Amino acid sequence: MKMPNPDPPTLWDLVQKTGLPAEFSLSDSHGAVALGALDGGTCLGIELEQVRGRTVVVYTERQRSAALAAVELDGVARRIVLCPPDLAVAKLASVIANAGVELILSDKPEALAGQVDVRVAACGLPARPAPPRPAEAFETEWLLFTSGTTGNPKMVVHTLQSLTGPAVAGAAHAAPARWSTFYDIRRYGGLQILLRALAGGAPMALSEADEPVGEFLVRLGDFGVTHISGTPSHWRRALMSPAIRNISPGYVRLSGEIADQAVLKQLQSAFPQAKIAHAFASTEAGVAFDVSDGLAGFPADWVRRADAPVEMRVQDGSLRIRSARLASAYAGDPARQLADAEGFVDTGDTVELRDGRYYFTGRREGVINVGGLKVHPEEVEAVVNLHPNVRMSRVKARKSPITGAIVVADVVLEDRDGFTFTQTRDEILATCRQLLAAHKIPVTLREVEHLEINASGKLLRVNA
Repeated sequence: MKMPNPDPPTLWDLVQKTGLPAEFSLSDSHGAVALGALDGGTCLGIELEQVRGRTVVVYTERQRSAALAAVELDGVARRIVLCPPDLAVAKLASVIANAGVELILSDKPEALAGQVDVRVAACGLPARPAPPRPAEAFETEWLLFTSGTTGNPKMVVHTLQSLTGPAVAGAAHAAPARWSTFYDIRRYGGLQILLRALAGGAPMALSEADEPVGEFLVRLGDFGVTHISGTPSHWRRALMSPAIRNISPGYVRLSGEIADQAVLKQLQSAFPQAKIAHAFASTEAGVAFDVSDGLAGFPADWVRRADAPVEMRVQDGSLRIRSARLASAYAGDPARQLADAEGFVDTGDTVELRDGRYYFTGRREGVINVGGLKVHPEEVEAVVNLHPNVRMSRVKARKSPITGAIVVADVVLEDRDGFTFTQTRDEILATCRQLLAAHKIPVTLREVEHLEINASGKLLRVNA
């Protein structure tokens, strides 16, 4: 076990530096909890001394419970494992084994009774008086789940320092900020926004897993949100809701998927007063950069820039990153290398250089093979989405006896008078013929009412 460090910074230290203003709170559809309640209080059903130096899983139904537990545990627990909401109870055995878990904190502890082999304690309770925090602090490790996990869950190891570099820098937005995100804070993208709010002493409104988009937007309007983030798919769904008129943010952020020109243009039209930024980050590589010039992609001179806090390379068409924000290892899998010999992480995201700018084309493992020729679904979607009647699209493969696969697309269209699907389809295909190679043009376009997104807020990709 790692020995205590006498004075590492902790998340509670970060919170205390804000002076704990009265409006500094975390809220959800059930209400708000002021962070000041943790000054001499606890929302855990167990004393902090009983978790000191232990590896603790935070497995909660509500984000607010997880956020409060993380604030209390950092610097006290040896490891915090933040479980995403879609992690099945059956997967906990693998997590317990790989992370060396000794305790689970849950806001529904009764649901875990008899299903796990370690102690379960409550969290997310109304704040109650508590003894002072332990004087000596651990440099707590944070274990976060990688996106797209299949089979047994995979986790990477971060520290508060690797997580808060970009978060503290991002806390410098003009005050007073009121933060929110469509993300879940138990995933890297959402955790970054939580840390920004905590670092800036700003209140934050948390989303709910089953809350309809329209109801969330109404709640954000009542909250007075000024800074908000989500994936491009989150934002496309929000833009389709009439309730989008309830919010008027000054800062809009996209990450987690490729931000194409169509969605950037739609957001700038919806929020002309807002700064629109899109960021690149991954759980393994951390935050690499954000772009706020209104254009898709990023400037080519950012690659191999020597004076940047994040170094980037493009090798074999893939973006690679090296910085102090990288995770340090895969939990429970010491043989698996996270970075290469020079310390660069291969993100698996492919880019293409055009006219002095790099554009993301897709994920390396998501390529469609059409007769030996490669097609990135995201590249085709970016062209389909250019049509003003298209709100979302999903490009996928369909089996073909001749080429192995062909490209097809589902589209969600805006409910607008004066146009037919046939006319819109023909116009979309005309644009595709103009901008795409022949093997990338969808063979068929199908109108659908909606497209599903997964628990990470990304478009759910399936093949026909």
